[in-house]
Amino acid sequence: EAIFNKGISLFNDKEYLEAYNTLDLIRLQYPASQYADDAQFYMAESRFKREEYILAQFSYNLLKRLYPNSPYYKESAFKAAMSFYYLAPQYDLDPDYTTKAIKSMSEFQATYPGDSLSIVMDTYIQELRDRLAQKEFEIAQLYRKLESPASALIYYDIVINEYDDTKYFELAYVGKIEVLMQM
Repeated sequence: EAIFNKGISLFNDKEYLEAYNTLDLIRLQYPASQYADDAQFYMAESRFKREEYILAQFSYNLLKRLYPNSPYYKESAFKAAMSFYYLAPQYDLDPDYTTKAIKSMSEFQATYPGDSLSIVMDTYIQELRDRLAQKEFEIAQLYRKLESPASALIYYDIVINEYDDTKYFELAYVGKIEVLMQM
């Protein structure tokens, strides 16, 4: 209890690294104590507050795996998904974290349908899907500039077939029609 209280005090004082290290003692020395899931959650929160999103999502998922009955389970699932969201880059970079964020958010929605956090996830998922659609659309545009219409058609079709709920759907149709007319 003393270790946990010290860790929470450090966390509240925004000494996140020290709080993490203090709470980690509970995880290592007292993994079956009544404070174990609390410590794990605040360790994850410390990582999240320090914007160490890869480590934060790992810590949140560790809590979900080790303590499935924890009262922090739902919030950990939400914050793990948000960690991937914050790692998702702009559209023109590697979309790996973007797809992981969408997958994680969709899993949250499947687990907690109708929840207020699940409804919030819709906005984030749409934003991430727009990024993925924009990437494919911009690749198609690049192939048009390079005068490779057949390649451009492939990427317009990806937007049309996979991202029909995005703002790039109609633009892809227009681009496809223009390329077909050009060909």
